[in-house]
Amino acid sequence: MRILHTSDWHIGRSFHGHSTLDALADVLGALVEQVRVHAVDVVIVAGDVFDSAAPSAACYPLLTGTLAALADAGARVIVTSGNHDSAARLGFQSALLREEITVVTDPLAVGSPVTIDDAHGPVHFYGIPYLEPAIVRHLWEGVELRSQAQTIGHAMDLVRRDLAARGGRSVAIAHCFAAGVEATPGVEREIRQGGLDNVPLPVFDGPDYVALGHIHGRQQLSDRVRYAGAPVHYSFGEAGKPRGSWLIDLDATGLASVQWLDLPVPRPLVTLRASFDDLLGDPAFDAHVDQWVRAEYTDSTPQIDPMRRLQARFPWCATVAHTPAEARKDDGLGYARRVRAARDETEIIDAFLTHVREGEGASDAERELIREVLDARAVTEARS
Repeated sequence: MRILHTSDWHIGRSFHGHSTLDALADVLGALVEQVRVHAVDVVIVAGDVFDSAAPSAACYPLLTGTLAALADAGARVIVTSGNHDSAARLGFQSALLREEITVVTDPLAVGSPVTIDDAHGPVHFYGIPYLEPAIVRHLWEGVELRSQAQTIGHAMDLVRRDLAARGGRSVAIAHCFAAGVEATPGVEREIRQGGLDNVPLPVFDGPDYVALGHIHGRQQLSDRVRYAGAPVHYSFGEAGKPRGSWLIDLDATGLASVQWLDLPVPRPLVTLRASFDDLLGDPAFDAHVDQWVRAEYTDSTPQIDPMRRLQARFPWCATVAHTPAEARKDDGLGYARRVRAARDETEIIDAFLTHVREGEGASDAERELIREVLDARAVTEARS
């Protein structure tokens, strides 16, 4: 049996104010082509199908169209809900979907597999929707569920119990932080219960393969436990990380091979750090004109209207940060103390510039201009 593992589509997520629906549609179209070219039997979507619990109307056609296209390409599709999804919204139409498409959102379905046969017999797919301990603990009396580790552990116990009775090959699907995983700061919404709540790797013992979701970057925790990551980049913290899916082959005895399949990157992300003038004019940056750009300019003083000026060169500049090359020298004086220590208006203005420029006062040319303005005002006041 050939299986494609994907996750974290986050349909409806924006990127610095820009819609990602068109880009995601192109990438999911490429994923459908992977299914067709590689004769995939089963596609797994391991949670966070939508980016929010209340996705906009425009998000639903992309989901339903992609699921139908995957089924038309010859695959069975198994979808589970993640922490971004509303299980009720994602699962409400599951009974109306084509029989090739299964959406698992009910916690009480844990331990009841979707069984698909191949030439070697049955393969049991155990979908585990995102389980919030505080919400689901009442479903299983006598079981302590205060953390993600305990909750996923209990779910996997149900899986192993059922698998022991059925026998055969199996795949588990879950959405969580697994111990040893490397998260992208500021990207994945942390699944917490008092603190970062990692699920120990031994919890996933048993199945031939474990398809995980929640982490946006491709990661391999063991030969049989992996994250596929998100199909597109949703943060500059993900820049450079490959986008794609895992292609898994099961033979008669279990896991036979795992191969990574790259997906196209609609618009690469890059962080450019240089002086403002270099960002605007250095030919070395010409290659990044059509990329998403995070610009960090290193001038000692902030620039006027930097975003508009940078977008004249980089139309896809999404964010600008002022990151001076030299750290501010702290003289221990606050703005109020500098003003009180000033002996005249020139020094008051210099104190203000030192404050707003994070340590750099007026230049010689600016001091000359300030003196001229103040002298002209003095003459005007004297005449009046």
